Amino acid sequence: MTTATKSSSKPKIESKKLIVVDDTPIDQQIEHLIRTHKELNITRHRDANLKLKQGADHDGAKLLPEASRKRLEDGGIDLSKGYPEVPDRNDIPVFVDQAYAIRDYDVSFDDRAKHADPEKKALFGAAKEVINLTDKVGTEIVGLQLENLTDQQKDELALLVAERVVVFFRDQKLSPQAQWDLGDYFGNVEKHPQVPHVTGLPGATVIWNDYKIQKGLDLNYSNINMSNWDSVRHLPLGNNAWHSDLVHERQPAGYTHLHLDTIPETGGDTMWASGYAAYDKLSDNFKKFLDGKEAVYISAHSYLDRKDPLGGTKRVERIHPIIRTHPATGWKSLFVNRGMTKRIVGVSPIESDLILNFLFDIYEKNADIQVRFKWRNTKPGYGTSAIWDNRISTHRNVWDHEGKSPRHGTRVTSLAEKPYFDPESKSQREALGLPLKKWE
Repeated sequence: MTTATKSSSKPKIESKKLIVVDDTPIDQQIEHLIRTHKELNITRHRDANLKLKQGADHDGAKLLPEASRKRLEDGGIDLSKGYPEVPDRNDIPVFVDQAYAIRDYDVSFDDRAKHADPEKKALFGAAKEVINLTDKVGTEIVGLQLENLTDQQKDELALLVAERVVVFFRDQKLSPQAQWDLGDYFGNVEKHPQVPHVTGLPGATVIWNDYKIQKGLDLNYSNINMSNWDSVRHLPLGNNAWHSDLVHERQPAGYTHLHLDTIPETGGDTMWASGYAAYDKLSDNFKKFLDGKEAVYISAHSYLDRKDPLGGTKRVERIHPIIRTHPATGWKSLFVNRGMTKRIVGVSPIESDLILNFLFDIYEKNADIQVRFKWRNTKPGYGTSAIWDNRISTHRNVWDHEGKSPRHGTRVTSLAEKPYFDPESKSQREALGLPLKKWE
């Protein structure tokens, strides 16, 4: 019998590296990276070069113009914490499904304009003067303080805005909180998930291009208006493209209130155009074609697609009627804007582009349906307010002062109803008995 000889040598064990496989889904890894890496731009803002950090900005507070600083401090804003304030990175959507989910449900809305006295006796009776700046759009109220309006006057103001598109108040002493409260009275205040707001007051958005330029926004004389020719190839910069606010929302913006507390000596105007008047520029046959049609409306901000996070960005898209009926006036309005109306549902892409570009031009090229407002006050240390209805208008800033003098303000937007089209509603001119051209 043969006995096996046992080796006295120890077996050789090869050294191997421990490999840890991260089986966390790739979308969660990307979201974690974006939220935690300081060099990544969480805001995914349309102003591509703009880099904002979360929290209140101490450097920004140092840049504040003196008039703005005084208004904010008088209004109880603690600027020692910094200014403005960018939402926490954990609250800013990374993926488009997160952006959809923010307000993807119905919210009750009661348009205060429907409760107003049609003759507006309380509002007009208390004013020193009521000035219509043009025939179709824009009214200035003289001698009233927005902070002191009664509820009845607020209701009548809402109706006036619904009829005149935009209403102006110069020489206002108005705190950001009082501005927010008025917006809350008019509707559901929108708290923007990305953009800077007044420190401690989400929903009071800061309008301050000078600050954005300090943070990397490339805004200059050569590129400022390029998106008004092609908003796809040239993204809007500094609110200078014709647009309506928040059209991608399930319930888009109704009343918006912009208050400027620092105003350039020359320039820095804002323009508005009437959607009622734009609709009435169309021929009867073209109105019939558009009545009942719908379009896709997109968000200003872009997000990643969770299913394809490396495949580029996407935007929130909603479908709304091209012609919408205002619930208070009952008038039809052309509801499109160059920056955020993507395509018409039910027609070919070529037809959609041709029709939409024509409709954008209706708004932008008819000076008789526009108003251009100069923000200047008559009293030092006061601000000026504009309140407009996004359901029946488009607007744009005019950056002609090129930042040579400061411009700062705060904006509060109230979300309204889901857009709808009532086939029994009338156009403004039809309702008022004004003549319309009959094309042969």
